[in-house]
Amino acid sequence: MSDFTSNFWSVYVAGLTLIGIIACMLLLWITARKKVVSTSDNTTGHVWDEDLTEMNNPMPRWWMWMFVLTTVFALGYLVLYPGLGSFAGKLGWTQLGEYQQEMDKGRAEIEPLYARFAAMTPEQIAADGPAMAIGERLFMNNCAQCHGSDARGSKSFPNLTDRDWLHGGTPEKISETLHQGRVGNMPPMAEAVGNADDVRNLSHYVLSLSGSPHDSLRASLGKPKFAACAACHGMDGKGNQALGAPNLTDDIWLHGWGEEAITAMINKGKVNEMPAQAGKLTDAQLSVLTAYVWGLSHKAGAAAQ
Repeated sequence: MSDFTSNFWSVYVAGLTLIGIIACMLLLWITARKKVVSTSDNTTGHVWDEDLTEMNNPMPRWWMWMFVLTTVFALGYLVLYPGLGSFAGKLGWTQLGEYQQEMDKGRAEIEPLYARFAAMTPEQIAADGPAMAIGERLFMNNCAQCHGSDARGSKSFPNLTDRDWLHGGTPEKISETLHQGRVGNMPPMAEAVGNADDVRNLSHYVLSLSGSPHDSLRASLGKPKFAACAACHGMDGKGNQALGAPNLTDDIWLHGWGEEAITAMINKGKVNEMPAQAGKLTDAQLSVLTAYVWGLSHKAGAAAQ
């Protein structure tokens, strides 16, 4: 209820809840006191399907007491736990607090498992079988949703098994990425490039950088327009890891290949985000996950440790 800008809805919901419980108790009280006139054979006089009659027996006492206990339980619950508008409850229980308790308990249980890796380098961890088994489970639970179970990525999600790194592929940079997350932002550049034909020419020049099929005449016309891109990608188009600007001279196209995809990128730009994992995983878990991700593209180096 704290998301609302006023206390009205909190009071409204609390009022509805209490009215509902009181209405149930009144219904029980009225029903218990109401005398239904019965016939001589102790039926209500209602007949269905020619001979089906309804007996006029009182409600079972066990059922009535269960009803009473249910309403008492509801009132007691609302006093002790949150559920009555914005009232927090006398016990101070919250879902977030219980979640934190369970997470703290879980972390305390797994800390001994990671203690052995504390003094190891990422390269040594990457060569440790049990550590990599843990790293694989961490990857499957936290990274595979975007990068795939084989870590080869997909459109807009980088392949982690090659050595084409947007922000650097050293263990330090991978750890930095995992802890802090990354935001990749290419602004729309069409206005800086010129008209629609200039954008097409630039697209063909970008294709030419990687030796991809392109129109040579358009590429030559688009080359001067690449100055608008050089601030991030460099004059040679080889990118800049400090900015997360991709290398345009290889054959790796994170957001799609071809004139149409490149033209769309120049016209609309792109924002890509990898969420930070710090706070979700412990430092020890991130250390093992860093080594696992590094090892995906350095299998020979990890095995040599």
